[in-house]
Amino acid sequence: MNETLLFKVALSLVPGIGSVLARNLISYVGSIEGIFREKSAHLMKIPGIGEVNARKICEARVMEQANHELEFIGKNQIRPFFYLDDDYPKRFSQCNDAPILFYFKGNASLNSEKVISIVGTRNATGYGRQMCDELLQKLSEKGHMPLVVSGLAYGIDIQAHKSALKYGLPTVGVVGHGLDRLYPSAHQKIANDMLGNGGLLTDFPSQTKIEAANFIRRNRLIAGLSDATIVIESGEKGGALITADIASSYNRDVLAFPGRSSDPYSKGCNRLIKRNIAAMIESVSDLEYQLGWDASQGSARPVQQLLFPELTSDEKKISDLLQEHGKTNIDSLVNYSGMPVQQLSSILINLEFKGLINVFPGKMYKLK
Repeated sequence: MNETLLFKVALSLVPGIGSVLARNLISYVGSIEGIFREKSAHLMKIPGIGEVNARKICEARVMEQANHELEFIGKNQIRPFFYLDDDYPKRFSQCNDAPILFYFKGNASLNSEKVISIVGTRNATGYGRQMCDELLQKLSEKGHMPLVVSGLAYGIDIQAHKSALKYGLPTVGVVGHGLDRLYPSAHQKIANDMLGNGGLLTDFPSQTKIEAANFIRRNRLIAGLSDATIVIESGEKGGALITADIASSYNRDVLAFPGRSSDPYSKGCNRLIKRNIAAMIESVSDLEYQLGWDASQGSARPVQQLLFPELTSDEKKISDLLQEHGKTNIDSLVNYSGMPVQQLSSILINLEFKGLINVFPGKMYKLK
């Protein structure tokens, strides 16, 4: 048995210990194994832990559950990813509430060069299904081949998975339960097909009850795993809008297909566009523009490598930060760079004149 993996799984199973507290524990104690070998009295002194959490960590049943989970993932060829692993998805690493551990079954690269998530209403209309299918068809035809992420729910989600498989794009379904079951069960065949070109992902262990709150929690994984979240049909409320808000909070691109003001399942998309949370998308060219993808070759342009000799050291520093963090607002760039806002504004103007960055509403900037 891999003892280190056992402790990783056990830490993720401790009730009340979320990703932030778990990271603090490892930082204070110095190792994952040390957390479970530390005395309760010492754990209590760690900020945010206290008596209740310390007692939960020391309970024997946590290790029993972890042993059961290791047996399950071993039998079912499921791979756990821990946040300190070298191949932990780099996009998750940029999210402060990303899971310390999640489970994945399939063959997709979670660090693919291009990753998009597609979400929307469960009551998809013919218009929504058509927009989804045409978008993925054009992406495939143009050779972009992104990893397509969605939630395996009814409506737009399952259409995204079906169309991705249809056009040969890898696709990952993020579920709100353990990988010992599937909800809805009607999508079992599609889920099985996805294992051959994509996979299934969750941060819930086996035996997790299917509850509505779980699906809200899983939305952060859909948003965090992707460069951009695309909303195709949504009512005024719903999980798709929650996912869009989370993606925006991660400084990821959000795009939405517009619809008629009278269509109930276009109201959410129209509102996202109206509030400048989402850019409007009508075709693949809009997605290419927003993400800086080469419209002719189906690959990202090596703009920085070509033009770095023409940049000053400060301009190169800001370009590097935009490459690392993606679409970013000016306040974040001030924090990342340590530069005064007046100096940074001048640099951003120069980068815009040189054709290296795109400027968006809300003082958002993105490297082309």
